Amino acid sequence: MIILRVAFFNPQANFDPKDRYWTTHPDFGGQLVYIKELAMAMASMGVKTDIVTRRIEDENWPEFSEEVDFYPGVENLRIVRVEFGGKEFLRKELLWPRLREYSEKILRFYDKEKARPNFVTTHYGDGGISGAFFAKWTGIPFSFTAHSLGAQKMHKLGVNSDNIQEFEKEFSFTARIVAERTAMKYSAVNVVSTSMERFEQYGHRLYSKYIDVEDDNKFSVIPPGVNTEVFNTRDSSEDKTVEDKIEKLFERFSRRERLGLPMIVSSSRLDEKKNHMGLLRAYSSSKYLRNNTNLIIVTSGVTDPYGKIPSDSGSEHRVLKNLVGVVLRENLKDRVLFADIRNQKELSSLYRVAARRNSVFCLTTLYEPFGLAPLEAIACGLPAVVTKNGGPSESLKDSENEYAVLVDPTETDSIRDGLLSVVGPGKKDRHAELKLLGKRRVFSRFTWQASAEEYLKQIEERLCKDFEEPVIPSWFTGDGNLPPLDL
Repeated sequence: MIILRVAFFNPQANFDPKDRYWTTHPDFGGQLVYIKELAMAMASMGVKTDIVTRRIEDENWPEFSEEVDFYPGVENLRIVRVEFGGKEFLRKELLWPRLREYSEKILRFYDKEKARPNFVTTHYGDGGISGAFFAKWTGIPFSFTAHSLGAQKMHKLGVNSDNIQEFEKEFSFTARIVAERTAMKYSAVNVVSTSMERFEQYGHRLYSKYIDVEDDNKFSVIPPGVNTEVFNTRDSSEDKTVEDKIEKLFERFSRRERLGLPMIVSSSRLDEKKNHMGLLRAYSSSKYLRNNTNLIIVTSGVTDPYGKIPSDSGSEHRVLKNLVGVVLRENLKDRVLFADIRNQKELSSLYRVAARRNSVFCLTTLYEPFGLAPLEAIACGLPAVVTKNGGPSESLKDSENEYAVLVDPTETDSIRDGLLSVVGPGKKDRHAELKLLGKRRVFSRFTWQASAEEYLKQIEERLCKDFEEPVIPSWFTGDGNLPPLDL
């Protein structure tokens, strides 16, 4: 019997057995959670799985120095670290010219073991171009999961032909776009979370010569999953800890008589595009919501938003400062509370604590590519009021049902009315209905086991096919310059 071996290429060096730095650095975001959870699910199905990343020897990052590492109690899964680009930690934008070396070191590692993978899954543009190198040298096919594409980020930042050089210094957009083009063109399959991602993101004109978004054979929609071992309705030892934390929060900033009221829980990165301000305005606009619910905004690492906030938190500092300003101006300090929730276990406990108060989760992002957060909340028993822009319009709606309330994040009335439709007067039956429908939806379709099964289906279909040998852009081989982007 052939043992399937799958390697995950992610050069960004940020995997360790205890996930120590997740969410504390721009290079330690949701992409890592995706890769780890998917790899663990594959490993649990008997697939020999490696997460191949970067080895560093830096006293500030001691967790990433071992060549091979493991997650405790997880069989068939390794963290493999290859040394490239020197020994010190480097942010991802500095890795682009070093990716040929990364790919060479991976090939050397597997040839030393005399056991190459059957298939490679690549993640983000840097993993994608590395998979193209590897495929050129070995003939081993690869999938490409972008997680996000550079063209969309350029659009959000307002990059144009006049200012691109300014942005290049920080974001290396040209290298990223060229890598993404190569990865999507030569991959065996491009994995997207939603069909909307396929047509809207890959359909950007900067990619039009490299991918045909109408070609069904080049795309597979595989939604990410919820970690149901963490996010569920089962009582946890963390629940009492979080309950105590919430009680102390009310004692410090509110009144105990408000403690038992339903909560509107908002948990997402403090970023302007997440539109916390839109939610706050909607809450403030409703006398019923102000008097009968509490708005809880998760602020990881901030215990007193009215005190000194670390200025090095950048845009998060600005968003929080603006929120606090509105809370004080509208006299909402006793009913809009900022909860310091540090990790996924605490977050799932917060959701369960809130669910016992007949609460609701709310995500009002201006555009959400997929939207895993509401699915996690729903798995813990919270109905959700969610932006209609992006992934939630697919994951939480089909031809038969809406599994959450979808709202226009740019309209205060839409957000307010969406909340009132779940936690407003006389809405207990609707609350219970959404709670039940949502949980069924998540546990039937959005688990990492389901994601892994679909990945493996796509892999098995493509192992017996021939693919075009990748042509690597000369800049990545060290033989030429990057072509200018046609902006």
